[in-house]
Amino acid sequence: MRLTTKGRFAVTAMIDLALRSSNGPVALAAISQRQQISLSYLEQLFGKLRRHELVESTRGPGGGYSLGRPAAEITVADIIVAVDEPIDATGCNGAENCMGEDSGKCMTHDLWASLNQRMIEFLDSVSLKKLVDEQLAKGVSLEEAPVKRAISSVPVVKPIKVTAPNSVFALGTTLTK
Repeated sequence: MRLTTKGRFAVTAMIDLALRSSNGPVALAAISQRQQISLSYLEQLFGKLRRHELVESTRGPGGGYSLGRPAAEITVADIIVAVDEPIDATGCNGAENCMGEDSGKCMTHDLWASLNQRMIEFLDSVSLKKLVDEQLAKGVSLEEAPVKRAISSVPVVKPIKVTAPNSVFALGTTLTK
């Protein structure tokens, strides 16, 4: 079994969200900035998390994501399964045909299947609330850093109103007056 970045990033982002969700919806751009995870990758992950009802989205100004249910009711296994992360150490993905299409199980199939069961049991025993509490005990900082938006921080300067003629014809009419 190998946990890829998909599963790790999903769990990390969910911890970040749970830490800050008491103040209302959390913008993915803020999570992206704090956790150094690509915004487009987070959008893909949160789409899957939303379909599994682990998060809810709020549109518009001040919108973002919030937890779909209490953190104590969300497990690490829920998160990993939601983002399609396979939890399987067998060589046959549980099909029991490790030796080939018609050959059946390999000698170690039951060992790896047992490991799968233990991993799922362990990940199912760890709640998002437990992970959040661990982060708070470590003294994680919850101060809000300004989120970089796509909007320029330079103030908009009103254009100068030009009273000069804008063509040769307009110039001719101003000279004949």
